[in-house]
Amino acid sequence: MKVISARNVNRAMQLGIDFFRGPESVNYRKQESRNGMTREAITPVTTVYQKPWERVLFSAERDANPFFHLFESIWMLAGSNDLSKLLYFNSGMAQFSDDNQTLNGAYGHRWRNRFDRDQLTQVIVMLSEDPDTRRVVLQMWDPFADLDSPSKDIPCNTNIYFKIRDNKLQMTVCNRSNDMLWGAYGANAVHMSVLQEYIAASLELEMGPYYQVSDSFHVYENNVWDKVKDIPIEGLGSWYTNTYPDPHYPLVNDPATFLKECEDFIRKALPTREAGKPEPVDKFSYDFFDGDKYTNTFFPDVMLPMVASYKAHKERDYKDAYAHLATIKAEDWQQACFHWIKRRQIKWEIKNATRS
Repeated sequence: MKVISARNVNRAMQLGIDFFRGPESVNYRKQESRNGMTREAITPVTTVYQKPWERVLFSAERDANPFFHLFESIWMLAGSNDLSKLLYFNSGMAQFSDDNQTLNGAYGHRWRNRFDRDQLTQVIVMLSEDPDTRRVVLQMWDPFADLDSPSKDIPCNTNIYFKIRDNKLQMTVCNRSNDMLWGAYGANAVHMSVLQEYIAASLELEMGPYYQVSDSFHVYENNVWDKVKDIPIEGLGSWYTNTYPDPHYPLVNDPATFLKECEDFIRKALPTREAGKPEPVDKFSYDFFDGDKYTNTFFPDVMLPMVASYKAHKERDYKDAYAHLATIKAEDWQQACFHWIKRRQIKWEIKNATRS
């Protein structure tokens, strides 16, 4: 088995790209898929994140959408499977829905609602009562519904193990099929480390290593791979290496209210309904941006200004977008969002001949 051990997701992607540039039949095989040709690792691959809280990818070539990744992470902890809440940030999610309303494989919904129990609550109770236990398995794969299912959205991450060692919370995520660029080192690094941080905070523990075991670890031979494949192994850099504070800006201040505030945040996010009107509209509810309603400061200090900035970007009001970005207190998210919006502003102004 190949092991990629890295300080954070940025370094992991450097090593992963270098791995898939290596010799065919030694590192990988060419493997057809329903979405085109892949380079698939010969063996399963385990990625070890030594500092999983350094979760933001800063590669301009990969161009990951930080707004969508963080919003989707909160959507998961809220236990939602509502497609409409994601479309504002990523319209492409519609292609994975079977009914144009929900996502069948939504991880958070399976964590908190699918199996007639809130698994996150049970995970915390089990680890609190027996810190040495090896029986904590968070389940996402449903053999009755998923095995041989025709659904467009079958869970790629299947189950998660938690254990406490050296007074830190370790997490191992098992994945049946992992696209390195979009899944493993894109969305998954954010989603799962946010989950790990919430569980750790609920147990009053530090985060330990995060292990991602990917059975089919691959890249698609598409335009995204073409953009990153020739970057020198040290060419991606990492914003975290010399400038990022440790500890980082905390996700959770009050574990007892955090999930409820995730639910409240997602419920009020667009699309929403106006009084007296039956149809949802692309408009945030009146009190959505009222930070005083939250006891966990991550919402008013990070999530709300990020959403406000993204909204301004969608309306091409870049002055307002940058003003909101300036108030984000988590420096990594602030910087990633700034550069993501700046790249789009430049493209839009060139396209519309407004940039000299």
